[in-house]
Amino acid sequence: MTCSCLGGEPALTCRSVNAAVGLRGEARLVVGDADTAVALGSGDVDVLGTPRLVALFEQATVDALRGVLDDGQSSVGMRVQVDHLQPTPVGAEVVVEATLDKIEGRRITFTVTASDSGGLIGAGKVTRVMIDVDKFMSKCCRAD
Repeated sequence: MTCSCLGGEPALTCRSVNAAVGLRGEARLVVGDADTAVALGSGDVDVLGTPRLVALFEQATVDALRGVLDDGQSSVGMRVQVDHLQPTPVGAEVVVEATLDKIEGRRITFTVTASDSGGLIGAGKVTRVMIDVDKFMSKCCRAD
């Protein structure tokens, strides 16, 4: 498939995403002291910090795409929309699931959920963009 680029850039040729709506990925974490809002600077309570929850959501989307993209291709986060609904204490396990909702050109959108033993603790959407790694890195790491 030829993927249309964002921002009017020249088209990037990439293999058809070897996945369909419904593709799933997962991430798990036993909350430790380094994962808390206090440790991450996002609050003053020793519970799972929202930045760590967002990282778990992204980790689950990366897991879903593992083995799907061609060599030399990857995906990067573009948009994260999250509701952090309930606190999770240190020592509790969090299970995150990402489900592929839609593929639009290079944009891949997932629905994400996070649960602990008490039920749903977070939910949202994560959009990733397929990239050519060399081209992407050349934009941010130019030698002067």
